[in-house]
Amino acid sequence: MVIGMELRLLCSRAGINCPAYEGSIEITGIVSDSRQVCPGYLYVCIRGLHYDGHDFIRQALGAGASAIVAEEGAPLGCVNDAFIITVPGTRQSLACLLDAWYGFPSRKMKFVAVTGTNGKTSVTFMLKAIFEAAMFRCGLIGTVSCLSANRRLFCGNRDKFANLTTPDPEQLYMLLAEMAADNVEYVFIEATSHALWLDKLSALWFDAAIFTNLTPEHLDFHGSMENYLRSKQKLFRQSALAVINADSEYYNDIAEACVGRVVSCSATGVGAGCDYTATEITDNGTEGMSYILRSERAVFRLKTQIPGKFSVINTLQAAACAAELGIKPKTIADAIAGLNGIDGRLEKVKLGYEADFSVFIDYAHTPDALENLLLSVRGFRKPGQRVVLLFGCGGDRDKGKRPVMGEIATRLADFAVITSDNSRSEDPEDIIRDILAGVGDRNNYTVVVDRRKAIENTVVNAKKGDIIILAGKGHETYEINRAGRFPFNEKEIAQAAARQRFNG
Repeated sequence: MVIGMELRLLCSRAGINCPAYEGSIEITGIVSDSRQVCPGYLYVCIRGLHYDGHDFIRQALGAGASAIVAEEGAPLGCVNDAFIITVPGTRQSLACLLDAWYGFPSRKMKFVAVTGTNGKTSVTFMLKAIFEAAMFRCGLIGTVSCLSANRRLFCGNRDKFANLTTPDPEQLYMLLAEMAADNVEYVFIEATSHALWLDKLSALWFDAAIFTNLTPEHLDFHGSMENYLRSKQKLFRQSALAVINADSEYYNDIAEACVGRVVSCSATGVGAGCDYTATEITDNGTEGMSYILRSERAVFRLKTQIPGKFSVINTLQAAACAAELGIKPKTIADAIAGLNGIDGRLEKVKLGYEADFSVFIDYAHTPDALENLLLSVRGFRKPGQRVVLLFGCGGDRDKGKRPVMGEIATRLADFAVITSDNSRSEDPEDIIRDILAGVGDRNNYTVVVDRRKAIENTVVNAKKGDIIILAGKGHETYEINRAGRFPFNEKEIAQAAARQRFNG
């Protein structure tokens, strides 16, 4: 554990020019939140979404900060007595300073990142399974959990109304240091557009980066699809290998941004001449998918227990990345075949032998993900089975997707239950009104604002053969509203409702 480091040495290790000064300044911590400053800390001024850290230099100094890192040209006010280091960009500097502070965990492990609107969690878990089967010690940082050689690490968030996928730098590099101490060899990271845009990963060099797809999402943050794409492109300027989904219309945009070797994948045959393709695809319904992987390296059959056509491109990209990094085909095939599911990704809920219907939980919370999910389920349902979808849209997030998802839900599901889903600071009824704007004159839906009641009613009143999909929350075991965050486990709620149904 780091106790202190001389400022000049810290800056030198982080590649930051530290101006000459007399005496020795000992740094005892690094933060970018002025409220967390303690005596001896280095305070890094970050221009945030709502506040500018440069406006809080006086507070940081008052709390005992020994030095300040600020951006060149920033108005610093009357802080002439403070030792200030100016840099072109404080976000990049924060990542580099923290990496140096924790002893350069970035240099002790190999990193593989997965980015895209959908599929990040599934592909990272598949990669972890493959590399563990090849006897590597693995770490994982993502939406579902943060793991170090299968030891769960605490991964909190400063914002109680936010979901965490890629941690803030102050925590990220500490977590990486723990993984290095656990002798982790490969770390698989879900690289979100926010994390890339905000330079959280700028101190890392990736052995491989995977691009899954790009559909409208987070436009409230990025402002446009062009900016959203730009954030994804940043990852491929710091990776030695790029594994790109050639079925995506953004394939060329991502490929042009790459500085390393490019490998293309296609699950549809659209990407003619791709390095990795899936052929002879067989849909085994609820039992999963199988196909032949073809490449110059090898040709072999892949089988996954995870149902849905999207599992083909997810497993194909995970397999291609692993093969390019030296993992043998048999190890890849065995690992993917043995993975029986991923939390909240078309995860089947165990309801007991009495159940004559099924319940699945999925994280689909974007129009594209919801449409792919429903098309997949419609593809494997048997004649006479209804697809019943329960979903909502998150508050304080992209409002434009709400009517689109309402249209998709009522068009592709036999029946839709529209409810709340992490309404945050918004009124859930306002969100539902936005969703209903896309329904048109369809009447195959009902509205139940309370999500718990919606799940209970849907399960208790299920018809024989129904395939019920609880969409949006996936792995999450909490609900967020104006009052804050509280426990909410959809799996347990569905199981309790099923027991009520069976026991009268």
